Amino acid sequence: MPKPFLILQLRPEREAADDEFAAILAKGGLREADTIRVRLDTEPLPEGLRLADTAGVIVGGGPGCVSDPPGAKSPAEALIEATCLGLMPEILERDHPFLGCCYGIGILAHALGGEVSKARYGEAVGTSACRLTEEGTSDPLLAGLPAEWEAFVGHKEAVQALPRGAVHLVASDACPVQMMRAGRHVYATQFHPEADAAGFETRIRIYKDRGYFPPETAEDLIAMCRAARVEVPERILARFVERYG
Repeated sequence: MPKPFLILQLRPEREAADDEFAAILAKGGLREADTIRVRLDTEPLPEGLRLADTAGVIVGGGPGCVSDPPGAKSPAEALIEATCLGLMPEILERDHPFLGCCYGIGILAHALGGEVSKARYGEAVGTSACRLTEEGTSDPLLAGLPAEWEAFVGHKEAVQALPRGAVHLVASDACPVQMMRAGRHVYATQFHPEADAAGFETRIRIYKDRGYFPPETAEDLIAMCRAARVEVPERILARFVERYG
């Protein structure tokens, strides 16, 4: 029987978490039975779980920020961060398949000793014009994709410089490190590979008062997302699942 993917979710809002999980299944070509879903804000990792028994780990996005000082983190955010970071040494040592989405790139960069902060490169909710780097054009998850494409983004913090030992795969003018890889199988994206316009509309409505954008601009942002052509990022998620499933 194929090994399941471990899906770690960080969103405390049930509607947002459920919508994200459904998007990961749909865009990844997965059935719920192909996964172990853990909402880290409400439940611990399953007792006795071994990474070796999973096909890979997919970390979703969330409202927390790795770079926030400890006192600014809620107990749930602190627990989520500690759990994710606690897995990274084994993931990196084993070179275990990992795809961190948005929040996940901060986790990976932090684990590699890189700088994650709000100093530069935050992006407002919307789309970002991404492009493959030279290394990206030959990466198994990206080879053959268009050289440039749009992706859905929305984040306050970002990787400030490529961590030592990481491979730079995707860039944008607004946020230079949009995707990177450690080892051969550990990936992270700043953009959302699972997101589509409907999913971002849900998140815009849920997070409109969380400081990502002026609340009065929510309807304009929704209209912009509906008009956007975002097609390539979901192919990256599908390739990850196909490669390691």
